[in-house]
Amino acid sequence: GRNSNNGLSTEIVENNLTQDAMQWNLPEDAKARLGKGAIREMQYSPDGKLLAVASGIGVWLYDVTTHREAALLTEHTRIVDCLAFSPDGRTFASGDADGTIILNGPIVQLDRSTGAQKMLVGHTHWISSLAFSPDGKTLASDSRDGTIRLWDVITGEERYVLKKDSDETTMLSFTPDGETIVSVSWENKIGLWNSSTGKHKKTFVLHPECSTTGAAFAPDAETVAIGSENGTIYLHNLNTGELKLTLTGHKADVVNLAFSPDGKTLASCSYDSTIRFWDIHTGEHRLIFTGHPLDAIGVAFSPDGKTLASSIDDGTIRFWDTDTGNAKHTFTGHSEYVYSVAFNRKGDIIASGSVTGIINLWNANTAQHIKTLSGFGDIANNLVFSPDGRTLVSGHDGIRLWDVHTGEHKMQLTGHIDAIASVAFSPDGKTLASGGWDKTIRLWDAHTGKHKKTLIGHTKMVNSIAFNPDGRTLASGSDDETIRLWDVDTGKNEMTLVGHTEWVQSIAFSPDGQTLASGGAESMVLLWDMDTGKTKMTLAGHTDWVYTLAFSPDGKTIASGCIDATIHLWDTQTGVYQKTLTGHASRVKSLTFSPDGKTLVSGSEDGSVLLWEVNP
Repeated sequence: GRNSNNGLSTEIVENNLTQDAMQWNLPEDAKARLGKGAIREMQYSPDGKLLAVASGIGVWLYDVTTHREAALLTEHTRIVDCLAFSPDGRTFASGDADGTIILNGPIVQLDRSTGAQKMLVGHTHWISSLAFSPDGKTLASDSRDGTIRLWDVITGEERYVLKKDSDETTMLSFTPDGETIVSVSWENKIGLWNSSTGKHKKTFVLHPECSTTGAAFAPDAETVAIGSENGTIYLHNLNTGELKLTLTGHKADVVNLAFSPDGKTLASCSYDSTIRFWDIHTGEHRLIFTGHPLDAIGVAFSPDGKTLASSIDDGTIRFWDTDTGNAKHTFTGHSEYVYSVAFNRKGDIIASGSVTGIINLWNANTAQHIKTLSGFGDIANNLVFSPDGRTLVSGHDGIRLWDVHTGEHKMQLTGHIDAIASVAFSPDGKTLASGGWDKTIRLWDAHTGKHKKTLIGHTKMVNSIAFNPDGRTLASGSDDETIRLWDVDTGKNEMTLVGHTEWVQSIAFSPDGQTLASGGAESMVLLWDMDTGKTKMTLAGHTDWVYTLAFSPDGKTIASGCIDATIHLWDTQTGVYQKTLTGHASRVKSLTFSPDGKTLVSGSEDGSVLLWEVNP
């Protein structure tokens, strides 16, 4: 669970003005958070004073006047994907990946102690869209469980369940008279429903050239803009389904759309790194924002139409003057899915890598950001520091070596014919190993970057590699359900460990090199005796597959991270389960202990890194 102080009370805001907002509402046992979570959706409050951001760790409320964080709402236990303000701005709804909807209100009294919070339970899968009726009395919700549900905002009771044709994501809106609910699906269909009876009225099948990637409703609810994967935007009449206008100009997927409050302008953002303004009557470009090197993934107009907020995949939210196109100010600290975390040997720097290729370096003692390494767009799927701490290696589309002190890119190692799944330094720092989707492991000279040898034997992709602390043996885990032990000097496969019945996702050596831990799709951790090659213990308790493993420096504890968002701690001598660390809202992708063993660091697809207090 998380600590209290979730609300937007005056006292809480004042108490935290001088503190780092990343540290608000930490989970139990966590002592610090790095990053504010992945941005999923943004929406202004009707009075324009707040920008609400649905994120991987909860809902952030930003004060757009002071340009400060106002609150972090962490009642959701999974990624918050969508949100909506009631027309009067007094009620706020948010929906998460578990199918839970939370109603908060009134906005000025968001603290849980007011008793004003309602949890709407009925959906069984991801909530993808929320919409209030014009009178604010009804909330409509769409879910990947194949239903749209109508809720009484006052009582929280479910009024109707509308069955969809499929479980595809749908965008929702009410018509201005409140009598009709409009749904636009990613299957290119428009559905109309009677909001009073819940009965389906009609469905229009659209025929754009490519599949839908985003949608937005005009304020008059007579027009819907639909973005596609080929960069084209289609404007359709909601009453007839007729195609009114086609907007062309983007060079890649259109991922988000928003109409201005007066309905005359459409904003669109694309993976071509631009945001465009369109005159919806003529179809002409009015402004093109190209001020960011990375892709914009979300846009929202302020109620007065004078400001556009845009979220960028480097974790920034930028505000633009809609008349001039000039940048106004920026919120920072968010990040996309965190795929890897690493400690340097000294224990004072933590590296975190994201799905967008952004690598952040953090001060491990203060939780302050040091610098960002980026520029190539590769997924930072795995990170490792060299033993001397001077070099950081990242791998996915290629293997890149970075100077930790200057942040400069030193070199790229090429040779794998597919993605890199894992990288590891030998204990002496002279050899770098990489395992890939091409079923091979490659050994490199860490100083010159020259390829030394290729280890061949796995029949499917290699997911994880690890050096034995003595440096003589390299272990590799694969989708072929085996673990192979390789002689680093000769490149020979010395032994194959057989015991998994599904793919092996993660492996880790104990500090003394006598034990190898492995985890994968079977939802358990196996401990292997390195002398015999036999399993000596099975750790069972996870409810889904184990993605990452880490031994404590003293070897007494092993941490396992699961795609169910939990971390388990185990006693390696007895196999006894010790504790579960909960607080992440999505898959735990990476774990690492500090050199002194007092801190466990976890990276998650919720876009955050958590530092946990663990007593060695």
